[in-house]
Amino acid sequence: MRAVWLREFGGPEVLVPGEAPDPVPGDGQVLVEVEYANVTFVETQMRAGRGPQPFAPRLPMIPGNGVGGTVTAAGQGADPGLVGRRVVSGTGGSGGYAELAAVDAGSLFEVPDGLPLDEAVALLADGRTATLMMGAARPEKGERVLVEAAAGGVGTLLVQLAKAAGATVVAAAGGPHKTEVALRLGADEAVDYREPGWSEGTGPVDVVFDGVGGDVGREAFTLLREGGRMVSFGLASGEWAGIPDEAAQARRVALLQPKPSPQEMRDATVSALQEAAAGRLRPLIGQRFPLQNAADAHAAIQSRATTGKTLLQVSGL
Repeated sequence: MRAVWLREFGGPEVLVPGEAPDPVPGDGQVLVEVEYANVTFVETQMRAGRGPQPFAPRLPMIPGNGVGGTVTAAGQGADPGLVGRRVVSGTGGSGGYAELAAVDAGSLFEVPDGLPLDEAVALLADGRTATLMMGAARPEKGERVLVEAAAGGVGTLLVQLAKAAGATVVAAAGGPHKTEVALRLGADEAVDYREPGWSEGTGPVDVVFDGVGGDVGREAFTLLREGGRMVSFGLASGEWAGIPDEAAQARRVALLQPKPSPQEMRDATVSALQEAAAGRLRPLIGQRFPLQNAADAHAAIQSRATTGKTLLQVSGL
């Protein structure tokens, strides 16, 4: 099968297309013929050998932690009735940038009728995250909500979910193109956090969804009213905001750190897929790359040139 290999840590160019043995589904696993593979910011950090590692990568390896496609075979102990189903699934941390992936049958999510497979893949990680963040902060009708990285994969979903909850959404993004994207998705206001003093005209808010961390996250914290909530879902700046508990307590602000159980994570993914199938949530797929161009996908994400979700298109080319 075709795949993309990571044999050494480094820049995007270390992702090299090549051949790999076809995986064989083990006990309780199924084989998925991959049509789309998810690409995330965390994967670019893993490739570089820095940043938060979801697991200890052992080289050489095939990266990729999220795929969508059709089940073509079932291993011992897996339901043979899954063969032929459209599914999305995590891979356990590796093996996603390939034509075939063997995954645990228990990690599968069947794609609801009417939902395109690429949108389901785009929601696999980001939809779960956005749903969990909303459940933690629980913005109410009439509250002002600041969404950082509002043109990113999670941020674009948070803008939609917060609007659906009746909140006034202030989108914070890097650059005029990205603020325009957030406004098109329904944000009421938008600010460019690359501009000095960006928070001065923003006004107080009740909730901050912090997807950037660093200086942006710390500045966003200063906008919270008493009784406000701040929940962090990303560190696009390379570091968490790191707000001291004492500072939050002094301003009577809650710093929320969701620690969902596996079942809660699964429920959040199912909810995002169902909301999308019902037309109430739409992932923004900003860019697609052929499998062999995975290095270009990583370079685009690293350069902050992307909006929404980045996918690798594996089949159909």
